[in-house]
Amino acid sequence: MGAGGTGAGRADWVAGLAGVEDVARAVSACRACPRLVAWREEVAREKRAAYRSQDYWGRGVPGFGDPKARILIVGLAPAAHGANRTGRMFTGDRSGDWLYAALHRAGLASQPTSTARDDGLELHDVYVTAAVRCAPPANKPNPEERESCRPFLEREIELLVDVGVIVALGGFGFSQVLRVWRERGGSVPRPAPKFGHGAEVALGTTGDGPGPVTLLASYHPSQQNTFTGTLTEPMFDAIWSRALELVSAS
Repeated sequence: MGAGGTGAGRADWVAGLAGVEDVARAVSACRACPRLVAWREEVAREKRAAYRSQDYWGRGVPGFGDPKARILIVGLAPAAHGANRTGRMFTGDRSGDWLYAALHRAGLASQPTSTARDDGLELHDVYVTAAVRCAPPANKPNPEERESCRPFLEREIELLVDVGVIVALGGFGFSQVLRVWRERGGSVPRPAPKFGHGAEVALGTTGDGPGPVTLLASYHPSQQNTFTGTLTEPMFDAIWSRALELVSAS
């Protein structure tokens, strides 16, 4: 069974991956969702004019960062001309500009910019991933695609045993983390927690992987949010300050 399989067999195969590097390789090779595969490859062929001379990644985008991270960041999905081009999460687009600048201010990134996989960026105490690993049309994965990708996130969470805080960037990532936690047998407050910037949710210990963990919600650093002032730099900086407070207290 390979990364392109489906159903329970594929989930079992992903669950057997031994390390985050193995998950990364499986994500890069995955062809499980026909609509996403077709779109990511179409974008990689046609390209944006500004990047015409570049070779697009055009595959599933793996997570990356510090394997001993205490903070896990979960976004929505790769941007068509961002991570789908560069092959690294939140790299080469405006959302990434905001994210890595904020992580650098917080002492969690070695530099404030992220332009390419080989640009020298190193993350300290942070691992970055997403709920869906292929760029979706209109930035909207469907429920089947979300569920097809869920085993990758589950396995990363199980392997990143030092994580004490999960920062969800946007409501999609927030909901997916809660879904993953329930699937792993962990306790989630009832009624279902609601997404909101700065919301905190205590997630109980599961049978494997990290726990207990605090789920911390942030507005996504999308242009829609940052251009309109829905998310400001002080608001975003407060998220990382709070994340560091939480892991330091655990």
